Amino acid sequence: MRKILFLLIVTTAILLACNTSTLSVSEIDIVPNDVQNKIDSNYGLQLIYEGEDIAYIVYQTNGTVVTDLEVQDDTLKVKLDETNKQDDVIEQHVYKLTLDPEHDVIDVLINGKPTPFDNVSSL
Repeated sequence: MRKILFLLIVTTAILLACNTSTLSVSEIDIVPNDVQNKIDSNYGLQLIYEGEDIAYIVYQTNGTVVTDLEVQDDTLKVKLDETNKQDDVIEQHVYKLTLDPEHDVIDVLINGKPTPFDNVSSL
């Protein structure tokens, strides 16, 4: 009986580990050189893929940005909400996305409005 209980616990732990989401977004201060080399300052919104589970969103704006993620079926929605806009100061924000394989689409919403990428590339 103890062996069965032990096997059940181990199996459950393995299944939970397999289903653990790695989905995340975070702004990075130090941009890897290979990503920096792909960034084009002429584009306001860029997506740069690094393999299947990592991507970078580069957003140039004159305001402060707060990020959030939302999942809807196979779509990952990245929400970028701007505040405190300045007239002449444009800053580059680079966000690292850790992706899950079940998300086939990445949509960006800037202040709630769907916004297409100006450029999509990979390393």
